[in-house]
Amino acid sequence: MRAFRRSITAAILTLTTLLGPQPARAATTPVVTWAACPEDEQVQCGTMRVPANWADPYGPSIELAMARRPAADPARRIGVLIVNPGGPGGSAVNMALDATFFTPELRNRFDIIGLDPRGVGRSTPVLCSQTLVDAKPSPLVADEAGFQALIAYNRGLAADCTARSGPVVAHADTGSVVRDVEALRIALGESKISIFGASYGSLIGELYGETHPGTLRAVVLDSVMDHSVDVDAFLSQETAAVQDSFDEFVAWCARDTRCVLRGQDIRTLWSTLMDRAAAGSLQDPYDPPAKLGVWQLISAAFSAFYDPQWFSFAHYLKDAAEPAAASGRAARPAPPVDLTPNSFPAVVCGDWALPVGDFTAYRNRLNALARLAPQVRASPLALSAAAGCLGWPVPPATPQRRLSPAKVPTLLVSALHDPATAHVWAQQVTGQLGPSARLLTYQGWGHVAYTHSPCVQAAVERYLIDLTLPAAGATCPAVEPEPFGIG
Repeated sequence: MRAFRRSITAAILTLTTLLGPQPARAATTPVVTWAACPEDEQVQCGTMRVPANWADPYGPSIELAMARRPAADPARRIGVLIVNPGGPGGSAVNMALDATFFTPELRNRFDIIGLDPRGVGRSTPVLCSQTLVDAKPSPLVADEAGFQALIAYNRGLAADCTARSGPVVAHADTGSVVRDVEALRIALGESKISIFGASYGSLIGELYGETHPGTLRAVVLDSVMDHSVDVDAFLSQETAAVQDSFDEFVAWCARDTRCVLRGQDIRTLWSTLMDRAAAGSLQDPYDPPAKLGVWQLISAAFSAFYDPQWFSFAHYLKDAAEPAAASGRAARPAPPVDLTPNSFPAVVCGDWALPVGDFTAYRNRLNALARLAPQVRASPLALSAAAGCLGWPVPPATPQRRLSPAKVPTLLVSALHDPATAHVWAQQVTGQLGPSARLLTYQGWGHVAYTHSPCVQAAVERYLIDLTLPAAGATCPAVEPEPFGIG
């Protein structure tokens, strides 16, 4: 099935290339063409053309895709809720197609609309060579040659993605996405909209609220991006968040009798596994006899902290420490020439100025991060962003800056132990937005607090429906994770 989907993707790309760039509808009101979604006939799927470069409205255009789940109770409909799950690279169309993500009352009262950001999902996706993406080097470079190879790789990746995807690669920044959201509002004929932005999607809500406050009814920012931090704060605050999640995992294992590593010194075990990874002798417990490098091991931990998947991660570490005999895995056939969605560098490098300096300065930053976070060494998310923009040929169109005070009441939500968007970011953004903003802290773990806490869901529902913010300093209690996905 995956091969079939990839063949279709390649065919679509080829057809797009043959047809060439399409003219933008610059002189007309934007129009959305709607039809029933093949995945769910109760949801409407739509497309709309916008300029690839909003500064050149008569130049090439791109097609944006969206899905609309109409309010289930039209008589009590409040309006439109534009949603985005973040990533960057997550599909907002899929979020709208999900019939269970939002509470029943929110589905009753709002048209829930997911607009895939330009370059993402179904919206003229950034497509790159699968082989090239798979060859991405570790950002934990040890010498000047590795540093220069990283720069050369990023330049080659940008060229490959641009050749296969066109002008969207140079214009995937969130500032352009905000222009797209406003075009969608106009096309819908809505005087005001509400926004729910999670993770990287919070940046859409932040920038839309700053540039179009008169057309914004309400905005929820869950797992908040702070688009004001410089490169050092970006790296250090994110790395501290991952180390905090590692510490929370260790504390959980000490108190939960179901942890398979309970009673062991997890930090010592981790150090041993890191040494084996550095030596090239650490076998991937779930894909033997493939080996795990240091960066892959750190990234596995980071991924496990998202939900968090503590139970399964403990099994993972146990199995890595006590590997089974190599199974003599059959050689895998070489993959065909293939394409894969890869919007992350185009989006991040369009939104962030992250100058890390020359190799010496970069290595000094890595050393400082390792001192700050002795187990995890660096945030995989933050370091991938900073290292991935080295040599990127397109300067950021929407570089970071402080937000101006919010002109509408704004609800921010953040988990105290979020590995991906540090809790301190939510605190800092709340300060930038001023008295109209209110921060609700989920005292538990994981990324996107709305998905972890009925208390958070109730507060978000109350705010979006009644525009009632929680009390200052409000918190929601932690919910202990349950085991799933073991082995």
